[in-house]
Amino acid sequence: MSTEKNVKIPAELDEQQFDGIGIFPIGEENTAYADYFTGTSYLDILNKEGVGVGNVTFEPGCRNFWHIHHKGGQILLGTGGRGWYQEAGKPAQQMKAGDVIYIAPGTKHWHGAAKDSWFSHVAIDVPAEGKSNEWLEPVSDEEYGLLD
Repeated sequence: MSTEKNVKIPAELDEQQFDGIGIFPIGEENTAYADYFTGTSYLDILNKEGVGVGNVTFEPGCRNFWHIHHKGGQILLGTGGRGWYQEAGKPAQQMKAGDVIYIAPGTKHWHGAAKDSWFSHVAIDVPAEGKSNEWLEPVSDEEYGLLD
C-alpha cells in the first residue's frame, strides 16, 4: 500500500466529510453482488472493454465476503473515506483516498468500509485468460468488530 506524501486529498474525500459522493459516480445499489456483501454497497461500471474497472462505494460498516480472484488479480485505488483491506492470515490494513492495493491472483482477502465511514475505491480487474472469482464466507461480526 502506498500513499504519496506530496498529494493533497480534497477535504470532501477525507474520511470525516466523505458522504459516498466522490470523483466517480456512485452508481446503483449493488444488487448483482449483494449476496456477497454484509451491508449496502453501490457499483458504477466505469469500463468493460479490455480491463474491467468499477467504482465501488460502501456504506459505513459494509464489507464484502472473503474471496479469491483466480488468475489476473485485482488493483484497488482508494478514492474517498476510510476502509479496510485484509489478506487471510495477516492484519487488516486501513485504506484511505490515495492508497493503492495490489491483490495477487489466488490471494484470499476482503475489503470494505470502516464502521463509522463511507468508503469508495476503484477496482481494476487485471486481465487474464480463464480468470474467475470465488466467493467464500462472510467476515464475521466479531472479527470486523475488532477493527477501529
